[in-house]
Amino acid sequence: MLYLNFPESPERLTPAEQNILDFIEEYREEFLFMTIGQMAERLGVSEATISRFARHMGCQDFKSLKAAVMEQSRPQGAVGKLAQTLLKDEAFQAAGYFQTQMRFLEKTAENLDPEVFDQAAVAILSAGRIFIHGKSASASMAQLLFFRLRRLGLAVSLLPSGGSEIAEGLALAGPKDLVILFCFSKISSEARFLLDCRKTAGYKTLAFTSRLRTQPKEQADLNLYVCRGPEQEYHSMTAAAAMIDALVVALSKKAGPEGMKNLSAVQDLKKRYGNGT
Repeated sequence: MLYLNFPESPERLTPAEQNILDFIEEYREEFLFMTIGQMAERLGVSEATISRFARHMGCQDFKSLKAAVMEQSRPQGAVGKLAQTLLKDEAFQAAGYFQTQMRFLEKTAENLDPEVFDQAAVAILSAGRIFIHGKSASASMAQLLFFRLRRLGLAVSLLPSGGSEIAEGLALAGPKDLVILFCFSKISSEARFLLDCRKTAGYKTLAFTSRLRTQPKEQADLNLYVCRGPEQEYHSMTAAAAMIDALVVALSKKAGPEGMKNLSAVQDLKKRYGNGT
């Protein structure tokens, strides 16, 4: 039984309403992603019946019913975060979502330390070798940065996301090198390992993080904050990708004409390949 706060007892619900209650209890996560129209079609009832059911549960409307179920179920991980995001706006609109991303970018800009950003660019350009690590969703950002830096002609490599291979990939890192980590809301065991190894290997670390405050032992030598949204909602990569692009543009400016040689060489090779020569 789904124990919601409602004045009507389950015995006084109509058969159709009891069917709705049973469905929510058995398919809670699926229910959280449904519109009232989708649920009505799924159960073969009218939207008006579902609205009446919501009021019998002590909820103002269908959206309030979802919020009550969310509060009791508390789905974890990506499902919970995405459901919480969608719950804010029953009729999802891309334009509204983009406006939310603009606020995340604004918060990222507000908390940007220009000195740290400049130090990060200098550290990347001056590094003998650059090692990048990203895990799970962060792996996409690691891949993007790897692609951008490689096109600038920098000596860059991707570390495995986990396992013993990460140590093998890091074996060559030394005092002149830089390890870049993507460790947003949580510090993974792999990130802790990379931060610990800098003590003996002597390399410098740069972290992309979505936390404004971290314990000293969880901090990299340089930390770039990116806003990814509230902790319990869907975490966006918009600000992270923008920070990467900003770094690449800054690197290109600092590198000057020399930094463009590799890009020109890549373009020449593409032309030759395209012409079949």
